[in-house]
Amino acid sequence: MSSSATPSSSSSSSSSSSSAAARPGGCPIDHTALRAPNGCPVSAHAATFDPFEDGYQQDPPDYVRWSREQEPVFYSPKLGYWVVTRYDDIKAIFRDNLTFSPSIALEKITPTGDEANAVLASYGYAMNRTLVNEDEPAHMPRRRALMEPFTPAELAHHEPMVRQLTREYVDRFIDSGRADLVDQMLWEVPLTVALHFLGVPEEDMDRLRQYSIAHTVNTWGRPKPEEQVAVAHAVGNFWQLAGKILDKMRENPDAPGWMQYGLRKQRELPEVVTDSYLHSMMMAGIVAAHETTANASANAIKLLLQHPDTWREICADPALIPNAVEECLRHNGSVAAWRRLVTRDAQVGGIALPAGSKLLIVTSSANHDERHFADADLFDIRRDNASDQLTFGYGSHQCMGKNLARMEMQVFLEELTRRLPHLRLAEQSFTYVPNTSFRGPEHLWVEWDPARNPERADPSVLVWRDAVRIGEPTGHAIARTVVVERIDPVADNVVRLRLVAPDGKALPRWAPGAHIDVECGQTGISRQYSLCGDPADAGAFEIAVLREADSRGGSAWVHDVLRAGDRLRIRGPRNHFRLDEGCRKAIFIAGGIGVTPVSAMARRARELGIDYTFHYCGRSRASMALREELAALHGHRLHVHAGDEGQRADFAALLGTPDPQTQIYACGPARMIAALEDHCTAWPEDALRVEHFVSALGTLDPSREQAFTVELKDSGLTVEVPAHQTLLTALRCANIDVQSDCEEGLCGSCEVRVLAGQVDHRDVVLTRGEREANHRMMACCSRAVAGGKLVLEL
Repeated sequence: MSSSATPSSSSSSSSSSSSAAARPGGCPIDHTALRAPNGCPVSAHAATFDPFEDGYQQDPPDYVRWSREQEPVFYSPKLGYWVVTRYDDIKAIFRDNLTFSPSIALEKITPTGDEANAVLASYGYAMNRTLVNEDEPAHMPRRRALMEPFTPAELAHHEPMVRQLTREYVDRFIDSGRADLVDQMLWEVPLTVALHFLGVPEEDMDRLRQYSIAHTVNTWGRPKPEEQVAVAHAVGNFWQLAGKILDKMRENPDAPGWMQYGLRKQRELPEVVTDSYLHSMMMAGIVAAHETTANASANAIKLLLQHPDTWREICADPALIPNAVEECLRHNGSVAAWRRLVTRDAQVGGIALPAGSKLLIVTSSANHDERHFADADLFDIRRDNASDQLTFGYGSHQCMGKNLARMEMQVFLEELTRRLPHLRLAEQSFTYVPNTSFRGPEHLWVEWDPARNPERADPSVLVWRDAVRIGEPTGHAIARTVVVERIDPVADNVVRLRLVAPDGKALPRWAPGAHIDVECGQTGISRQYSLCGDPADAGAFEIAVLREADSRGGSAWVHDVLRAGDRLRIRGPRNHFRLDEGCRKAIFIAGGIGVTPVSAMARRARELGIDYTFHYCGRSRASMALREELAALHGHRLHVHAGDEGQRADFAALLGTPDPQTQIYACGPARMIAALEDHCTAWPEDALRVEHFVSALGTLDPSREQAFTVELKDSGLTVEVPAHQTLLTALRCANIDVQSDCEEGLCGSCEVRVLAGQVDHRDVVLTRGEREANHRMMACCSRAVAGGKLVLEL
């Protein structure tokens, strides 16, 4: 179905006009044969959509690109499902698990025949609900009861085993010069890790592999009638084997392993953790903890080797690996789609969906949505929001094993980049097991020259590095190297740096208001500087740095140590101070070095034809960076207020008459920002938009803080935040992913949505109106007022 209001949608334009003329309303589709359940017409693209085609198997996001761009919600007659492809729509579906039930997540997408069903019955197959497809109110109590082994602190105990196992498998083929990584490592290592994690004895690995594939085909595939019986036998055997393993575990429930943990929880909560539930989780857990990780790892290594420059980068700098894993999961993850059942009439993307509708939500498409991921098809391991990917799902049904998978993938990449940095893809065609939801190459052939193996000349290569990061990567893991092309003085104590890529390639796109984080020397100091160049100049980033009188080390290092030709590590760009390009009028106000982001905004306003004025305040003209360039660009729209000339800005006159059509953008000293806030009290809420460069936040003092409680609405969890801990830390301990960078309330990376409760705001990111609205907070520093309770959209 098209999201267009008229039957003849743009997606149908490829059909001939004569065909269109033969149909009612000009639509090229025969509605008597194909009709969506609500009576709306089916477009040409929707009519031919088939997730079992090779195009979907090879590249799901590209296969449904037309949908993301034209019909984000459409009905597929071939599948009998509504298909959803955009990020915001899919995240909203994940968020509301009552309206959009997960109950069909494991339903056979291709119904099996009577003979295959009889075979399954002969094995006593009775697969029950699991964490993946169980509705409330049963789901969340079980999830809470079984979650602890998945927290980062508990998963850390498994890393030495994962690393040792990976090393042993690499040892088997490292001198051969050619290997199928799927067959020779990536399938068996995650399976062994899964068995260890679950507490399953290592036995009959080949049978478990066969059964796991059969389970995938049985649930998400399209086996031919003659194949269904063989698949049913394999699934039945899998079911019986899972039961036998569980019986063995009951003999020693105090042994290590998640299933044994479940058996112990059964003693405490027999009505929550039942026998039938444990049997189903045993079978589902082997598949969930094994197959998706194996596929994700194969996809990631394939993707990285298809981008040799990126492969060389992570070989040279292993600190990039955590975010490289996130970007691989986003760009080419192992979970292509999930399914949901609409329990009551609802709307998705403006399309009315009746109760009973089945949804195929293509998460791999959401991960390529330009509305959320800038330049989404670009593979960029330094992407600052890569971990927003929906490969693990979101909300109360988000994959509990996500951090185990992340840890395994990081270890695989660390070992391969260290021991085989000269690895390359062999000539081959990639094949996939046809199904709607899970994907990874069946084989991944790689080649290398054993004579060049680094460990032959330097055995220290085999020395283990520090433990991997378990959980979402920090901002420090996404640094990129740039070269200082020029350093030019642009005012008293102000220099402008032009930064370029070492290989001369284009740098990421950015919008006015964006900033980068610069690592200043070897001290570990990181400072944020706004971009002040031309966003259209893809060849360079430009920043201007004022030497602060009370420098904490950053600006002094830039002025005294940094030279043209030096290399810098930067992160970003990121933007929490955006220009609304749809505004009609704008007032730009800059104080001192605060001119840097405002100058880029004013340049963009000029290009867009926005009616604007630019007020630039400084102690003296000699101290005002970029002044001559701004005068040449903005002419009479620029008003310079030099304090030593008695030309102070009259904010009372400038802002005396509120104008609902005007937005004010300001950056500068705290005293200037405070004055502007005072003069804007009568203006519409959030007419004034500001950016700060300093934070008055101190170190958390437990003796002066109070503990508080947060309820995580989407995840169904309640988390206690002690007086000595930040909300951000408490969320991470509960296995909840939240991005962060500065952790001082400056950058806005750790913003979370607030649904209820009063926030003690301590950041310098939110505007006055945003704080009063109480809908957002920064998890790194803000808390609940007076030890109260907050409800968050997490």
